[in-house]
Parts: sequence; structure tokens; C-alpha cells
Amino acid sequence: MDKIFQNEFRTKTCGELRPSDVGTKVRLAGWISTIRDHGGITFIDLRDHYGTVQLVLRCEPDFKLSKESVVSVFGTVILRSEDTINPKLETGFVEVETTEIKLLGATLKNLPFEIDESKQVSEDVRLKYRYLDLRNPQMQENIVFRSKVIQDLRLEMIKLGFNEIQTPILTVSSPEGARDYIVPSRLHPGKFYALPQAPQQFKQLLMVAGFDKYFQIAPCFRDEDARADRCPGEFYQLDMEMSFATQEQVFAVMETVLPKIFEKYGKYKIDQVPFVKIPYKTAIETYGTDKPDLRNPLKLVDLTPVFKNTTFGAFKQKTVKAICVNCKNASRRFYDDLTNFALELGAKGLAWVKVLEDGEMNGPILKFMTDEEKKEMLSTCDAKPDDTIFIIADSYRATHKMMGQLRTEIATKLDLIEKDVYKFCWIVDFPMFELNEETGQIDFSHNPFSMPQGGLKALNECDPLEVLAYQYDIVVNGIELSSGAVRNHDISIMKKAFEIAGYTEEDLKTKFAALYSAFQYGAPPHAGIAPGVDRMIMLLKDEPSIREVVAFPMNKKAQDLMMNAPNVVTEKQLREVHIKIR
Repeated sequence: MDKIFQNEFRTKTCGELRPSDVGTKVRLAGWISTIRDHGGITFIDLRDHYGTVQLVLRCEPDFKLSKESVVSVFGTVILRSEDTINPKLETGFVEVETTEIKLLGATLKNLPFEIDESKQVSEDVRLKYRYLDLRNPQMQENIVFRSKVIQDLRLEMIKLGFNEIQTPILTVSSPEGARDYIVPSRLHPGKFYALPQAPQQFKQLLMVAGFDKYFQIAPCFRDEDARADRCPGEFYQLDMEMSFATQEQVFAVMETVLPKIFEKYGKYKIDQVPFVKIPYKTAIETYGTDKPDLRNPLKLVDLTPVFKNTTFGAFKQKTVKAICVNCKNASRRFYDDLTNFALELGAKGLAWVKVLEDGEMNGPILKFMTDEEKKEMLSTCDAKPDDTIFIIADSYRATHKMMGQLRTEIATKLDLIEKDVYKFCWIVDFPMFELNEETGQIDFSHNPFSMPQGGLKALNECDPLEVLAYQYDIVVNGIELSSGAVRNHDISIMKKAFEIAGYTEEDLKTKFAALYSAFQYGAPPHAGIAPGVDRMIMLLKDEPSIREVVAFPMNKKAQDLMMNAPNVVTEKQLREVHIKIR
């Protein structure tokens, strides 16, 4: 133990004692993890942040021993007898013959759960007593792991010449996709700050200000519903931006930094670097999602041309997609379960055709097909004996969305997903705009600050829904790790892009005042990206939920059960910020 941390509470940590320390006098401090009274002699497991060591206590303490009380002890390091060695512990060859024990912090209440079993307790109980949950060595390891990953992310970015710059937490509300958290102003009645959904505008303004390469581990705040891979409220990004940069240079930075982190901290190998690039349209039509898990070998097959002249009502004038996979020995229940799964997704049904050993086919929809359609279907699917062709027909968007989820379900049931590998890909060429099915209006599909491919000419001359943007996502094992874009730094292109999406120039001046003004004083071309730190660490630790790698997360209902937030405030506080609650 470093001398600067030695004091009257401890001279060693619980995790560092080894046979080489036998015979030395030590003072330790920590939490009582277990107590075993053997009549006249008591064995205690003492735990601190660094590990656990066994104490042998032959004297009677002047206080009641209780689990999770904090104590300081003094004694001599001795070897354990051969039959009591615990090889599972790094300190398992030694114990401390304890001659003095002092109570530093008593446990006054019954524990809500056993510390070493906290991960088996309901999540809300864990989060209410998070300070106890975090005593679990597994949870401590997760948080320390997170700290190390973030340290290395910083170091790698600094090595590449990026400067770490902090951006404000109190800012202005802007229409960036999710709901803002708003903060009332005391000094400006009726006006509000917003917590940043991301440092998007600030990092672009840093480029306008002349900084060449920026990054930070940025807190982001979005009032969104929880998911396994998303905490409500707050999350962190490795936010970066580069001046005079192209899309390919952003890719090169990420393909330098991320492989180093995943190789050092991950459990599996990385499939390949550089990462595969998949156009958005190809991803949707091949995998049914813009977040494809490339460990899954299944691909969607387009049968729409095969049935373009069909008289079968279920396929007529529909987007028809198939998955062809070997289902030899699959039970009837397998097919029933997949059919029910498809129905739960919203499909009107799941058609399937089995290819038999003699090349013949079996399936309830065959009677609706012509011989030519059957032949073309087999050829297009490259179907072989023992294969089954699963088919869904619906609108373009609905078919691909459902087939993407069906692809995952089939591969999971058949155990086809490759293990022990990280498969990264770039999704590129996102559409600049999309049609809002509810309003019928054109919206930005990704990031409103993105540069359209083809610039102003494309915006003026092309169908907006056909315009692509320099936008990109990093996806790994089916999880979106990051979004980014080459930014729109030209005020005339920006005005036209926002006009197409239904914003006036006055809207630009009002909602994005700083960018609108700054871009009129010489803005460099710039590009950036922001990988999610929490998701990255969840992947590296192979945890099922992001809340396992965040020290103090909210629960699924966006509540902090430990701090009891959100909560009411006093009438005085409300008056100070000019708010009245009805």
C-alpha cells in the first residue's frame, strides 16, 4: 500500500496480503463480510475495495459483531493451515491473527439483502439501496472497469491530437429528436434552460471558433423511456468533432480507438478492421434493420419480383420477403412458435414452405402459387433439401421491420448466432429526409445538421426522399454504438434543408440562433461522431442491462429510488422560479 494512504485506520489493504507478508504486523480496515463463531475463536472475512482477507479473532470485542459493520483491526499475518487454504481468494493462503478490533461504523439495521447475492434481488430494491448493491465485488468491478475504459478512451483521443473541452450543462431547448429536460430561470421569469440532449451545437461552434479536434466524455440528457441498452434521463458519450474532415477520416479515428479498447477490455475477438460499410437501404433490405447483428448469418431474400403478377391476395401488390434456412428435424411447435411470434409483431400471418429431400415442397400456401412461381421462389432463395422458406408480405416498411425481428428469432432458436466475436459495421448513406406517416409531412430522418450528398443542387433538384446524407452509425453485434455525420456548415444549404422539413428561416434564427449566426462568419467543413460510453461498457462486460455498468442509474420509470427523485419542492422554491402548480 502506498505510504500516502497509510494512517491510523490501515497500513495495508485487505486484498494485498500474501505469504511474503507472514510475520508482519498490519492494521486493516473494512466491512465485516461474514462471521463464523467456532466457540472461543471467531473467523471473520474482512472486505474492502481491494479484496477480502480472513481474520482470526481469539479475544472478545467490546461491541457486538454484525455483518457490514465497518472496523479497523490490528494483528499479525500468519499462514493458514493446509486444510483451510482457500485458492479462490488471492489472500487465501494467509490470515490475520487479530489482537485488536475497533468499531468505526456500526450496522444499525437489518440488511435488505445479502451483499454477495445482490444481483439476484429485484432491480427496484437494488436501486433503492444502491450503496449496498455497489458493495458487491462484482458491481465494484463493473464500476472500476468503467473507470479504466474511460481513462483509456481519453488517452487514445489525446494521442490522436484531440483536445478535451467541456461544454455547458445549462443551455437552450432545441428540436433535436427527444424530449428536453427543462430548468426554470429565477432571473428571467417565464424562461427556461434545457439540459443538453447532446453537445451537438457546442461542438460545431468549437469548430467555427478554430479548434481543430475536440472531444469530451459528455453527459447527455433526454427524457426518453428506458430500455435494456438505454438509461432514462442521463447517459454519456465519447463526443468528438474534427475540422476540415471527411467521413472517411472520422471512420479512421473510430477504427483506431475502438479496436484498441475492445481488444484490451473485451472478452472476444474483433471480426475485422476496417469495419464493413453497409448502405442504409441495403441494411434494411438485407437484414430488416439499420442495426444488423452480423453474427447472424441469415439474410432476407426479396420475392417481390417473383410474385409481381400473383393472384394470391396475401401477396398481391405487397413487398414479399423470405428467410431460407435449414430446419431439418425442427418440431411442429417450432413452426407454431414462429407463427405466433410473427402475429405478435403485427403480421397477418407467417407463410412457410418446406423443401423435401426429393426436391418437392410442402406447405399450406403452395396451392395458391403457380408452378412458375414455385420454381422461381426455389431458385431465388437458393433453397436446398431440408430448408424452410419463411415468408411475410406487407408494406415495404412493415415487411422489413417484421422480417428483421423474425430473422433474429429464427437464428436464436436454431442457435445460429456466432459466439465469441465482435462484428462491427458502418451503416452509411442514410436518407436525409423521411415521410412522417402520421402527419404526411417530410421530417429529418437522422440528424438535422447533416450535409446532404450533392449539396444544394441535390436539395433543389431531387425528390427530397431520394436525397442521401453524409450520416453514419457504428453498429456492433446488433447494438447501435454511435451516430455521426459530416455537418452542414453552409448557411444556404442549411436554410434549404430546414425549409424542406417545414422550418422557416425565422425558425432557424430562433431555434438555432448561435449556429445560424456563427455560420455567417466563416465555418470550416467539419464532421464528428459520439459513441455511447454506457453501451460500450455494457457490451464489453457482456451485461444484459446498461444499469449494471452505471453507478447510480434511474429505474425503468425514470425514478431515482435511492434519492427519491423526482420529488416535490417547496412553494417558496416554485415562487422563486415563477412557477405555479395547479
